[in-house]
Parts: sequence; structure tokens; C-alpha cells
Amino acid sequence: MSATAPARTNSRIAAAYRERTPGSAAFAAEAAELLPSGIAHDARYLDPYSPYIARAFGPHKWDVDGNRYIDFFGGHGALILGHSHPAVVAAVRAAVGEGTQFGANHPAEIAWARAIQSLVPAAERVRFTSSGTEATLMAVRLARAATGREVLVRFQGHFHGWSDHMTSGYSNHFDGSPTPGVLVGVAERAVLVPPGDLAAVEAALRAHEVAAVLIEPTGASFGQVPVRPEFLHDLRRVTEAAGALLIFDEVITGFRVSRGGAQMAFGVRPDLSTFAKIVAGGMPGAAVAGRRDVLDHLDFAASARAGREKIGHPGTFNANPVSAAAGIAALGILAETDACDVAIEMAGRFRDGLNAMFVEEGVPWAAYGTFSGFHLFMNAHEHDIDPTNFDMYSYGMKELKAQPEALLRQLRLALLVQGVDVNGRIGGFLSATHTPADVAEAVAAFREAVRMLRAEGEFG
Repeated sequence: MSATAPARTNSRIAAAYRERTPGSAAFAAEAAELLPSGIAHDARYLDPYSPYIARAFGPHKWDVDGNRYIDFFGGHGALILGHSHPAVVAAVRAAVGEGTQFGANHPAEIAWARAIQSLVPAAERVRFTSSGTEATLMAVRLARAATGREVLVRFQGHFHGWSDHMTSGYSNHFDGSPTPGVLVGVAERAVLVPPGDLAAVEAALRAHEVAAVLIEPTGASFGQVPVRPEFLHDLRRVTEAAGALLIFDEVITGFRVSRGGAQMAFGVRPDLSTFAKIVAGGMPGAAVAGRRDVLDHLDFAASARAGREKIGHPGTFNANPVSAAAGIAALGILAETDACDVAIEMAGRFRDGLNAMFVEEGVPWAAYGTFSGFHLFMNAHEHDIDPTNFDMYSYGMKELKAQPEALLRQLRLALLVQGVDVNGRIGGFLSATHTPADVAEAVAAFREAVRMLRAEGEFG
């Protein structure tokens, strides 16, 4: 959210939030002297300040003032097993005791790669990085090296990290112009097309020497702007025909949509995939995986045999042993249990509960989404909708993302007062540790938040 519109000084909701969180307020004041906007990630920005969390377990977290929250922020999507899963914690503790940085190969990186490969059939080869941004950056570099082409096709609204190739067209600069600090020449090598527009993709493939098409396979922001599954099959067909690679950004969807990610759920085999968040068990860590011949551009011997220059790829924390231990533990649990299915079931219950509540309260909003996530349609254009029968495919990106900033902020604060934490879009993720009781409590909290907004005169 933008920092340009300050919170209402006479807001009873903001006052209630401040009253509950004096410890967070003190930390926020200190952070403001040290960190830009007092934060370390743009999505954690909230006016007047975000809560400061002291500990977390399962689906809950507690702030420095002792307030408990049902957590749907979910570690930005990383925590499908909930906070502090005992098996993951035990694996991390054991790994830390053996050493946190060897500056050398270690057995766990092999086991970690095999864990990914066992779940993702398209992962013929794996290369580890430290973040999802790095993984998508490497995927693009691999695609350019493998095809000898330069242009990347991306979809408006889709997020692929903060590297120079990816900044335009996510939340602004939808014309592809460079964001501050990005070179014009870099921005020009990425062609932005409307989400779900196959004709636009085909036109771009005809007009440019395209190295790859990159997509969030459930749609922008884990399906806030959803993609129909058949569109992915169409992309596979047209990229193959054009000699371009298809890259799935599974940083969020990987192991959350299904054990094998969106590619397994939808039956589409991309050339390259990027993974982060869940792949490292909630620790820092990521990977790019895919076709052996493409990943071989990172291989010393394969590059020498082909008579080409190898893509260089250092990285102090690539396949860090502690992250590897967490990733192996988490992926093992997902492979051997129904954790992914439980999270998906709880998300469905939550969406249904919210929509029933919206009907009861006469609120013209809708909760929607697929798999283990949810989003809030705030109906900025005042359509006559039935929340319990909402068709998320009937609306385009502009309407689905049209959330009045001031109302969004007030709702977020009201939810925090009621003991629920969501992301800044008033969406989030369910985990395998959320229970029907958590869902019922969260729906009740949303109901009280809606009533607080109505009492504040935010809507009729």
C-alpha cells in the first residue's frame, strides 16, 4: 500500500489498535530511525505501524504485547505446515549444531535436491539459490543462454521478485517503462501482456525473439487475478511452437497447490520452474529446476563439451545446510501426509464461512480463491453480487485488484484488533495446522471487523 495517505487521526479503529499495541508502537518508533519506513519488506508496511511479533506456533502468533493472532499471513506463503513445526524445528536445531556454513559441498544438498525431484517430475536438474528473486533471475538467464534470444514475456500483475527484469508491471508501470533505478534497456527486454490473453502472447511471440514466457501458474498473487487451467495448456502449446521456454514461477504454488506444485495439479510440464518459501521449510532458500539440457548451462563439463561459456553462479548461502535440513524435513512431511490437502480444505471452509457472513451482514463483498489461499473482492464498482455464488473469472485485473486504500487499511487494523492477521490485500494462506475452530473464530473476527467499519461510517 502507498504511504501517501495517512491514517485518519480520529479513527476509533486506529485508536483501539494503538491501545492494544503500545510495545509494537515503541519498536516501530525505534525502527523508523534505522530502517526506511521502519520495515524490511514492503508488504509489512501498515499505517500507523505493523505489529511486532515475539513468537509463533502452528496457526497462531503472539506480538510483543502478548496479543494472539490467527495468522493468515503465513510467512508470505512459506508456512504450509504452520509456525515452528516440531519436525522442522528439530531438523534445524540438529543442523545448526553441525555448522551453518561449510563453504563446501555437503550431503544434505543432495538429499534436498532428491526431495524436490521426487515430488516434481519436471525437475531433471536442480540449482539452489537463496531467494525466489534469485531463482527467477537465474531461470531467465538460463532461458536466454539456452535459446540465444533476449526477450522475456511477462503478464501484467504477476510478481516474480524484485530484480531489474521484474519490477515493471506488477503494481504499476504496466506499460513496461522502467521503475526507479532500472535501466531502460533492461525494461525494454521484457514484454508485458494482459493476464490470460493468449492472442497477446501469440502476437509477442511473432513480433520478438522470445527466450521465455514466465507466469504465476494460478494467476497473479496466488490467484488474486486467477488463470484458467486451460490457459496453461495453451501456453505450453504456443511456446513449444515458437521455440520459447515456458517458466512456471512456483515460489508460492510449489507444494501448496499440490505435492508436486501447480504443474502436477494442472498436468502441464514447464521447461523451468522456480521454487522458494515452502521448498526451504520456511527458512531462506530457493531453487530453479527443470530440463537437464537447460540447467547444463551451469555445468562445467557439459559447457566444455559443447564449446560454450558456462553461466557463472556463485552464492555464499546457496544450499545452506540449515535451510537444506528444514527443506528436507518439510518436503518429507508433505510427501508422506495429507498436509497439503488439509490446508486446501481449511481454506475452502474459510472462504465459504466469510461469504455466508457477508450475506448475513449485507456486505457486498466476496471471498474467493483456490487451493489453500483466499482473497477479498471489495466490489469497488458496486456490482450486484451474490457472495456465495461469486465467479472470480468474470472480472478483470483492474476490478479484482480495486481495493480502496483507506478502507483496506481500516479493515486490516480492525482485524488486528479482533485477533486476525492477514496480508495487506486482505488475503492470505491457510496451513495444515488451521483447524475448524480457528476458521470459525476468524470468521467471527471478520464479522466484528465489518461491524467496526460500519460504526465508523466506512460503508453503509
